[in-house]
Formats: sequence, structure tokens, C-alpha cells
Amino acid sequence: MSELDIVGVAKDYGALRVLDDISISVDRGEFVTILGPSGCGKSSLLRILMGISRASAGEIHLSGQQIDALPPERRDIAMVFQSYALFPHMTVLKNLSFGLKMKQVPKSERERRLAHAVEICNLSGLLDRMPRQLSGGQQQRVALARAIVMQPALLLFDEPLSNLDAKLRDTLRHELVALHRRIGATSIYVTHDQSEAMAMSDRIVVMDAGRVLEIGTPLELYRAPKKAFTAGFLGQTNLLTADAGDHRAKLPWGQEISCDKDAFGKVQVSARPEDIAIISDDDGVGSVTAVSFMGPTALYSVRIGETQIKVSQSGASALVHVGSRVALNFVGPVHVIEGDANRKAN
Repeated sequence: MSELDIVGVAKDYGALRVLDDISISVDRGEFVTILGPSGCGKSSLLRILMGISRASAGEIHLSGQQIDALPPERRDIAMVFQSYALFPHMTVLKNLSFGLKMKQVPKSERERRLAHAVEICNLSGLLDRMPRQLSGGQQQRVALARAIVMQPALLLFDEPLSNLDAKLRDTLRHELVALHRRIGATSIYVTHDQSEAMAMSDRIVVMDAGRVLEIGTPLELYRAPKKAFTAGFLGQTNLLTADAGDHRAKLPWGQEISCDKDAFGKVQVSARPEDIAIISDDDGVGSVTAVSFMGPTALYSVRIGETQIKVSQSGASALVHVGSRVALNFVGPVHVIEGDANRKAN
């Protein structure tokens, strides 16, 4: 059952259209991430959902009610900001209580909600501290708890982990997903971090230049994207032009590989670096131009003619050195990017 329906939303700033015909449905309890590069319209959409900005066209329905004309305080939505936005002159407890008091929630209910949020966000020893006395991770947990106590129909997250260091970001990423499952919230999470989106989401909405390109589960979008942009943006890939026919494709240097679709003619294929094996071969068509040892994996750049190929080898016990001649083995079928010219008519 859809909890949130965004229908044909557009946003114009004068002659500039920053959002164009955005339509997204989010089920109750679902965690959906909006992913795209800076300037693609993610934050503009979030501001429209929150009521901070008005859409130029379209409708927004939340819990069966049209809300696009309602002021922010009547939308039953809470947001966790990138900057945390805690009141610096208030203790943690007063930060958590402020919204409830403004909404005149009865004291007994206020205390119940506060106790619940403090427990699940692990804040019991921090209630008397000021924000300046907290670490970045602690401040983020306070910002989460402040949103949770409002018990909104929709939780919005505006790149809330981007200001944290990599290790803490990874820890809080898992905590946030676990928290989402415990409270059963419906959540929209905005990020430009592909790893974050894939690790956290039930579904991902890929945006570029103010438009939704495609929507799917992390696995669907990673293994079988419909758009070349998605293939290139969601992790690393090799986008290659090939001559296809009968589930086979010939690469520019003449090597034949298998495809996941019955395509024909000139097509574009996506081959993930981890789906390519690198083999030392004095007669190989490729030459290693760069090697990066990452511990669990070794990342190679291989030049074949004018084409540069990225290869990821896991569990490498020995490295292939720069300058070595190599052959490439494409493990399993590569993915054919959809297009009118790529598919046979049924």
C-alpha cells in the first residue's frame, strides 16, 4: 500500500526547470533512496516534500491526503538534516522535547515518546549535555531521535552522514537501517553516495538533470540497469560498444562474449570490473597501465587499442605488474543496455 505518492511534480526557477515530471510511489514502511549527482534535483524535491518550497506543477499525497498546499507544520513529516540543526543553547533533552511542546503533546505522551527514542537511539547518558559536548555520531543520533519522537508518517533524510568520517559513516549507516526497521517508518533518504544507497535501500530512485531515470532494487539496478547513466553511476563499470546477435557480442578488439539479452546490431554493453578475469599472457591483446592494491581486491586498468578496461580481482595472492601483457576473460554474460535499436521485435 502506497504511503507516499508524488505525481508529476515539477519545479521552475524562472526559465530554469530543476525538476521535470517527477512521479514516485513509496510503500508504507519502505526505505527509498534518491540517488544522483550534485545538482540533479534531489534536495529540491526534498524541500518540496517538506513544504519549504512549492512545486510549480504536480501533486503530493501522504497517507491518502493531498498535502502539497499544506504548510510544513501540518504535513506529518520530519526531516534529519545534513548539518544536524540542533539548538546549540539547549541540552539534548530539551532538543528532543522542543517539537513535542510546540505541538502541545500531553506530558504523559511526551514522556513515553522521549523514553522510547532515547532507548532506541542509545542516548540515555547524554540527555544533560549540550550539542558542543557531543561527537559527530552522537549529534547525528540526537537529530534522529528528535525526528522519531514526532512519530511522523514520513521521515526525510538529507545526506545525514556526509559530514562524518568513513568508519563512523559505515557504523551509523547500519544503525540507521536497523532503527528504521524497529520503528517501521516510511523513509526517503537523499544521497550522492552509491555505496550508501546500495547498502541501505529497499529501492533506489536514480535521478539526473531533474528527471527520474529509473527505479529499482539495488540488485536490479546494479546487475541490469536500463540506462547507461545508471550503470556508470551505480558502482564502477565498463561501457563498451559491441556488434551483437543471438546472445553474443563482438567487442571492438574482436573478442566475442555472451550477452544477457537477444540483441542485434550496434549495442552498448555494461561489464562490471569484478566480472572480468585478468590473465597474464605474453600474446594477450591488453597491457596493464595501472594497479591499485586495496587489500581484499586488486584494481587494474588495462589498455586494449584505444579502449581502457577496469578489472577487479578479489583475493589476489600475487599482482600483475604494470606493463604486463594480459588477456581478459569475461565471466558470465555481460548486460546489454536497453534501447530501441538493441532489442528484437516480439
